[in-house]
Amino acid sequence: MAIIGIIAEYNPFHTGHEYHIARSRELLGADSTVICVMSGDFVQRGEAALYSKFARAEAACRCGADLVIELPLPWALSSAEGFARGAVGLLGALGATHLSFGSECGDVQRLERIAENLIAPAVNAEISRELNESANNSYASARQTVLARRLGDEAKLIEQPNNILAVEYLKAIFDQRLDLHPLTILRTGAQHDRPAEGNVRSASELRTRIGAGENVSAFLPRAAAEISAREKTLGRGPVLPEALESAILSRLRMLPQTVYNALPGASEGLGNGLYRAAHEEPTLDGVLAAAKSKRYALSRIRRMTMCAALGVTAGMDAGTPPYARVLAIGA
Repeated sequence: MAIIGIIAEYNPFHTGHEYHIARSRELLGADSTVICVMSGDFVQRGEAALYSKFARAEAACRCGADLVIELPLPWALSSAEGFARGAVGLLGALGATHLSFGSECGDVQRLERIAENLIAPAVNAEISRELNESANNSYASARQTVLARRLGDEAKLIEQPNNILAVEYLKAIFDQRLDLHPLTILRTGAQHDRPAEGNVRSASELRTRIGAGENVSAFLPRAAAEISAREKTLGRGPVLPEALESAILSRLRMLPQTVYNALPGASEGLGNGLYRAAHEEPTLDGVLAAAKSKRYALSRIRRMTMCAALGVTAGMDAGTPPYARVLAIGA
């Protein structure tokens, strides 16, 4: 019997997630156990989840998962590499035999070639040299340049968001030498951060619709729609970014500069820049825009901001989580 591991945020849980679980079982056996490792109340993009971790875990279990484990906060608010390392490490410790993930590529072997290159010391040294050639060079662009030299057009795969995470999962499997067999499900329908047609919509589109006050139940499995409606009735969601803005700004302005310099990713003056922005800008969007540099993506600044507000410091996401917290168990 296969034990299928899935790494997710389910923010919110939608029909594409339900399909992923069902398709993984279809490929590996109907008697397979599905374990999901899921971000808690805060997600990797540096924001609060729409609904509590318990509500989202309940939705997953009512829609096919057998067990949902929380990815602890330092790893949930980490870079794609840290996020993947923590989640894959948890699944390995829990005895998962397979890791199932969505990708735009749909071909594990092609993704593995990229992952194998990115864990090679010579390739990383080449990326570092590329980064040092220009202060405006981002890690993503330097990585893309080096991979293109080595892999040609295949390097373009890592321009797509789900492929990027897939490669990080594979790197984590290789680095931790886990006996965890990868399985990728071709992502169809809605693409990440893009609108689409039909019944399958991306989580980002659904969050935008929910923020605009739309009813998105048509794009959720019935059980997930029921849970979302219940949470709204009870006043427990959806949690939109503006609901936390005053609290986050207040917290940021109380913290000393030393805290900013101890944040994850606070290199090359980013910590000092965020400290200044927090004391000069009147809005959270203004803080993020003022602290951003050409080299680093806005998502990194957003994660740093949330880490500052929640007390997460550099090094907390080292290694893999030392414990597994159960959020929900299927019937």
